[in-house]
Amino acid sequence: MQTIDKPKISYPDEMYEKPFFSETARMLEDVSNHDFDDLSQVCDDDFGIIDINVQGGAEVIRNREGWENWFKNLFIQLDQIEASTWSEITNYEAIETSEMGYGVVDFDQKFITKDKKLNFSVIATIIWKKVGKEWKESRYHSSLIKVEPLVD
Repeated sequence: MQTIDKPKISYPDEMYEKPFFSETARMLEDVSNHDFDDLSQVCDDDFGIIDINVQGGAEVIRNREGWENWFKNLFIQLDQIEASTWSEITNYEAIETSEMGYGVVDFDQKFITKDKKLNFSVIATIIWKKVGKEWKESRYHSSLIKVEPLVD
C-alpha cells in the first residue's frame, strides 16, 4: 500500500473566529482520515446530503441510513484503490443564530492514487443546528466546480 505524507494544514486565526469553522475543518479531516466514528458524531443529517461521488457526479442521500452506507462504502472504496485524500479550505463564511446557522466553504480536495493525482475544487453549503450544547451538521450540499491535475 502506498503512503502519502499528508501536509499539516494550518489556517489563519481569523478563520477559527468564524462560526462553525472548527467543526467544518473537523468534518473534512474526518473524511480525509476515513474516520467514520468521529464524522458520525458531528453529523446529524435531518434531510440527507448531496455529496460528490468518485465519478465526479452528485450523490443524493436522503436519510441517516443512506448517509451511513455512503460513507462506510466510500471509505472502503478509497482504501481499496489506495487513495490518499485531504482537503484544504480556501474560503469560508458563516452565520450563526441561537439555534441554527450555516456556512459556505470553498475547498480543494486532493486525491492521489498510484495512477492519478487530482485536485477537486468544491463549494459546499452546510446547515448547522444546536443539539443540547453542541453544534451538529444538519444538511450538507456540495458542488464540484472543477477537476484539475494536481501539480507537485
